[in-house]
Amino acid sequence: MMREIYLFFTALQFFTRVPIPKWVPYKTEYLQASRKYFPFIGILLGMLCCLIFYGAIQVFSLEIAVLISMASSILITGAFHEDGMADTFDAFGGGYTPEKILSIMKDSRIGTYGTVAVVLSLLLKFFFLMSIYEESNYLFYCSIILGHSLSRFFASTMVDLLPYVQDLDTSKSKPMANTKFDVWQFIPGLIFGLWPFVFFQDQWVFLILIPCILFALYLGHFFRKNIGGYTGDCLGATQQMTEIFIYASLIALWKFM
Repeated sequence: MMREIYLFFTALQFFTRVPIPKWVPYKTEYLQASRKYFPFIGILLGMLCCLIFYGAIQVFSLEIAVLISMASSILITGAFHEDGMADTFDAFGGGYTPEKILSIMKDSRIGTYGTVAVVLSLLLKFFFLMSIYEESNYLFYCSIILGHSLSRFFASTMVDLLPYVQDLDTSKSKPMANTKFDVWQFIPGLIFGLWPFVFFQDQWVFLILIPCILFALYLGHFFRKNIGGYTGDCLGATQQMTEIFIYASLIALWKFM
């Protein structure tokens, strides 16, 4: 039980800026195994964003409340995923060979492609969430939690499906990159990723898994084809893009079902 507690806090520390107890030790093996809790961190983050939105909507307009909720997610994670997406778009937008792409990806500066990608992703997320709220405020809360958990599950699966292609000795993702989950280790993350589905009243909502899985597989194929695998920045981009795709799929489902 204590080991599982350590794994949870290790995942929390890796993905957020939330302080963890000082009695939690850091071990490489904990970071390796904590990946199964990444979707659960997404659930907690989604619930916190919902709580912040609920408080904000009591005082401000819908538009401002959605922006406050989005900003809280960025602050809590330290723009961890947004930074990865920016670096990924800069790299693939400006590089034409695997070597050049990886070289650009290591550059901490943000370029035009990265800036445009982050701005457009935030705009898409804002308008998608607005549309979902207009459909139903209950579905709005469910969708946020699902978006955060399922997107992190898809990002986590990239580690198991693709080889890591950057220099492991200088990468902060080295412990995770060295570890592939077996079936039994994979199951907890799958459960956490899918768990928010139980709160939806419409059983047809599971249909969004089809386009979302196909989109995640496409991203994996794109990364493998162009650079031979994934990097930590690719995981951040995967989380952001699949979260947006989840919201878009939900809206499309409710429109045509």
